[in-house]
Amino acid sequence: MIALLRNPSGLVGVLLVAVVVAAALTSLLWTPHDPLIVDPAAGWLAPSASHLLGTDALGRDSFSALLVGAQVTLGSALLATAVAAALGLPLAAIIELTPPMLSAFLQRFVDIMIAFPTLILAVILVTSFGSSTWTAAVAVGLGASVVVARTVAPELRRARSSDYALLATAAGASSGRIMLHHVLPNAGSTIVVRLTQILAGSALAEAGLSYLGFGTPTPTPSWGRTLAEMQPQIMTRPEVLLAPALCIVIVVLGFNLLGDGLRDILDPRTRRSTP
Repeated sequence: MIALLRNPSGLVGVLLVAVVVAAALTSLLWTPHDPLIVDPAAGWLAPSASHLLGTDALGRDSFSALLVGAQVTLGSALLATAVAAALGLPLAAIIELTPPMLSAFLQRFVDIMIAFPTLILAVILVTSFGSSTWTAAVAVGLGASVVVARTVAPELRRARSSDYALLATAAGASSGRIMLHHVLPNAGSTIVVRLTQILAGSALAEAGLSYLGFGTPTPTPSWGRTLAEMQPQIMTRPEVLLAPALCIVIVVLGFNLLGDGLRDILDPRTRRSTP
């Protein structure tokens, strides 16, 4: 952790992610106003002590909605990343453990799926199973799982050819045991960095799906849908778009910088010396 904080990218990433996590945890315990209460008489109030970011067209408190939106975005990103890891890591292991012909077929399948845009796959699944935060998160996770597999498989291949893996094979260990106890742990740095980057992509995908109307449904606050709802005011009140847009930038930039910092620290091929 100390090494991460000494890394410029890691430090900024930790701070930005900490802001998002703090907002999400705060929304679980407290918000200045109930973000679901509609009061048309209080619509489009300017920022004040009572409403720090003003209100929207229905009189809902914008600051409270942003706090709850952090909870939705973070939860969605974590679920999508968990799905990507749960499917992508076993797929990478299968690619490396199967016979060459089947392994080549699986690699081509992964390449084809990577070429298929994740957002389009998510739209298809959400349209089929209904619009919800968790459906969108699982759909994004499915699309990201092949990215995990494509990234991790070469690392597993290198780890399998290492001396400790060859010694384990000579000692009579099974391929599954070698993969589980020797190969996967030694590819841990690549896995951690890739999953951190997928967190950023998942958060952006959730915002994009909500913006298009395929993600978090009303009335649950979502940064992407808030951005879409505020878009008609871009000429008269452009400041109302700034807050949700800035929140999306913070979460995506934070996770990406955190991933860069972890890569510099954990990957010996890109590790930079520190004074």
